[in-house]
Amino acid sequence: MISAIRNKVLDFLGSSKQFPVIAAIAAGLYPLLYYYDKNFTLINSWSQFFFFLCFYLLIPIISFYLLYKVFIKIPSVHKYTKYLIPVLNLCLFVFLIVISTYGFNYKILAIVFVCAFILAVFLKDHFKKIIILQFILSGLVFAKLVPDLIRHITYSSDWMEQADNIEGVVFKKKPNVYIIQADGYANFSELKEENYNFDNSDFESFLEEKDFKLYENYRSNYISTLSSNSSMFAMKHHYYNTPKPGLNELYNARNIIVGDNPVVSIFKKNSYKTFLLIETPYLLVNKPEIGYDYSNIGLEEVAYMANSKRKRRDLLKELKEVVPENKNSNNFYFIEKISPGHVSTFKSGSSGIEKERLEYIENLKNANNWLKDTIDYIAKVDSNSLIVVVADHGGFVGLEYSLQSKEKLTEDHLVKSIFTSALAIRWPEQEPDFSNKLQTNVNLFRILFAYLSEDEKYLENLQEDKSYSVMEKGAPFGVYELINEKGEVVFNKFK
Repeated sequence: MISAIRNKVLDFLGSSKQFPVIAAIAAGLYPLLYYYDKNFTLINSWSQFFFFLCFYLLIPIISFYLLYKVFIKIPSVHKYTKYLIPVLNLCLFVFLIVISTYGFNYKILAIVFVCAFILAVFLKDHFKKIIILQFILSGLVFAKLVPDLIRHITYSSDWMEQADNIEGVVFKKKPNVYIIQADGYANFSELKEENYNFDNSDFESFLEEKDFKLYENYRSNYISTLSSNSSMFAMKHHYYNTPKPGLNELYNARNIIVGDNPVVSIFKKNSYKTFLLIETPYLLVNKPEIGYDYSNIGLEEVAYMANSKRKRRDLLKELKEVVPENKNSNNFYFIEKISPGHVSTFKSGSSGIEKERLEYIENLKNANNWLKDTIDYIAKVDSNSLIVVVADHGGFVGLEYSLQSKEKLTEDHLVKSIFTSALAIRWPEQEPDFSNKLQTNVNLFRILFAYLSEDEKYLENLQEDKSYSVMEKGAPFGVYELINEKGEVVFNKFK
């Protein structure tokens, strides 16, 4: 077999033909596979697959072939035919590499286009060797992509199965429910500690005046928006499923969060209309099937490229549009505000520990203003509603950059800074006796459902209030328990 492949390669190299179709495939295949390898969880929908198949391969194949036919049939340009395919191949190759890496950065594109054009002209007699190299690169990156493809094919949602019949829960109370998520908002108790060192008493007083109960020492179970929210809406631990080294996200997380997850399904079964209000298309990047009845951002508004710019929506304005239109129904709203966020993700983007803290505090102040306006509005127009302000994780303040969370940290206060999460609830009636069980995000909805159904049997299958992260540095790669059920910082290898 190897000998046969070798002979075909030699025949290809020795041929005088231009092979426009092969050149087009070679130029697009490696960038396509490279893009999937780096962004698989962001682009794993069928609609995106067909788009990229057309963009990276089908359109180039047709364009190369038609241009080649034009050049060989028109005498005035026929003499340039020998340059055509090498130039098209190399220019398309670098173009696709740049947009797959940086997006449509026109300065970089202009530079690489000029360089590729000049290089192609000089290497026109060797362009078939370049094509062979492109196919070799495609083979190498495809080998890296295989685990993702296997995981996609074999993925199972069995981990989301509940231990009881909670998906058949019947509510006896039916207030409108607002889950307001402020991304990265640290818990009120933690904001007073050394990492954050911020007096948030003004906002705390505001919440208490609005009859909110503040839950101190509450935290998330996972370190990112996707890993935390997928567990919260599944009401189960996923333990990162089968993680792999690198920056790849939790697989299928967006499909769980915005799809027909157990929480959304339960609200619908209890005759609730469900609303998804998000500030950016971050949760919709891979164009998942939306399980909510309403989404303020439609899939048609979401760009196919994962690295496209995302315009922020005015959440309060959009909330004011949908609430009055749905006064006669029971409603569940999930509202995600991308603020205050967290410290810089990468070391290269960090301003240093103290400057990152100050930037976070400034974002926190802005988030407080938005939360006040939003809560004021809801309290005014929907006074008997159940309002929950909850964060997905902490602000990572005290760390130089957030990816340090994947390193073994020796100081307890840094670990707590990662997982600390705000929780404040305005109960429409008296706070339930079992509200002290609110410790981590994974059990939030199960406890809310016990309250709405007035049935404490659903508290018998609470998940463990433990917090986990994936370690990539300072310890063997794997999932580790970093905070136990008592709230103590530990370092136990889970898997």
